[in-house]
Amino acid sequence: MTPHAHAFCSIVPPHLLEHLAHSSNPAVAAAARRTLIADASARTFRVLPLPGTAPTLAPAEAGRPHRTVYDCRQGTDLPGERVRAEGEEATADATVNRAYAGLGATFDLFMNVFGHDSIDGAGLPLHASVHYDENYGNAFWNGEQMVFGDGDDEIFLDFTLPVDVIGHELAHGFTQYSANLEYFSQSGALNESVSDVFGSLVKQYAHGQSAEQADWLIGEGLFHPNVQGTALRSMKAPGTAYDDDVLGKDPQPAHMDDYVRTGRDNGGVHINSGIPNHAFYLAATELGGNAWDRAGRIWYDVMTGGTLTPEARFSEFAAATVAAARARYGDGEEIQAVLKAWAAVGVPTD
Repeated sequence: MTPHAHAFCSIVPPHLLEHLAHSSNPAVAAAARRTLIADASARTFRVLPLPGTAPTLAPAEAGRPHRTVYDCRQGTDLPGERVRAEGEEATADATVNRAYAGLGATFDLFMNVFGHDSIDGAGLPLHASVHYDENYGNAFWNGEQMVFGDGDDEIFLDFTLPVDVIGHELAHGFTQYSANLEYFSQSGALNESVSDVFGSLVKQYAHGQSAEQADWLIGEGLFHPNVQGTALRSMKAPGTAYDDDVLGKDPQPAHMDDYVRTGRDNGGVHINSGIPNHAFYLAATELGGNAWDRAGRIWYDVMTGGTLTPEARFSEFAAATVAAARARYGDGEEIQAVLKAWAAVGVPTD
């Protein structure tokens, strides 16, 4: 498969880091500024193929993960030193082992639930680099691989701690190889939302949680205990994930009435993603059971069905979920749940 164009996609939005960069805490401000500088460099850096990603090199066995974890040792040269490859024993470094396990958990969801072999559907090897830079407060997908920082231990902890962060970033690769949604404005917010959807599904599948049992939080466990917040985002209640003197307040809307028009953050991709996020949460909980079984299947069908344009707006995506629900399930409760969910967030489906 020919790789699609890629975008630098990070879990922590720039508006949050910019807010932290003005903190009265010198350590917090310095770490945020360093992260912003590193992100700017990574965003413009030309991605080079990683070892083992050339089209002629396939995984040893189809339908099985092919993982490699590298250690940047607080540097920024990617990928770093190879420290664990597929099938090798766990190392003494818990961060390495969590990255390896998170790559596997994401592979398992896509393969076992959707029959999708890795994030490209064709067995793409999965690579991750850990211990990126010093006090780096982010994790990102750069079009070829995952990269994780250790956090600053003031606001952010190790970015391999929440498995949904790993699933979220790898899902940017899934989008890159499927609908290839442009990373700007509403299509960019959909890109971010799809990563939150599948990142949440990775966590739910790994923990055996039903839609009712799931917390629907993205990045729960990432914040330092002193931070007044539960996660980076909430799909259940966008805008409530954090409210902290240093972090500020979660700006995500849950309805089109509160859509944020901004030139920052690629047109608010991390902010307005709260609207389609909430629609998925509503559809999944309305249907009940395991969210990956029906709601997740509908979203997967939309992403792989070939009907979305890269510039898709919320209403186009919503209409596509209705069509996908009808194609797979007919005019039953699935299509009604999808229609009800989009109506609740103010997005038309026709």
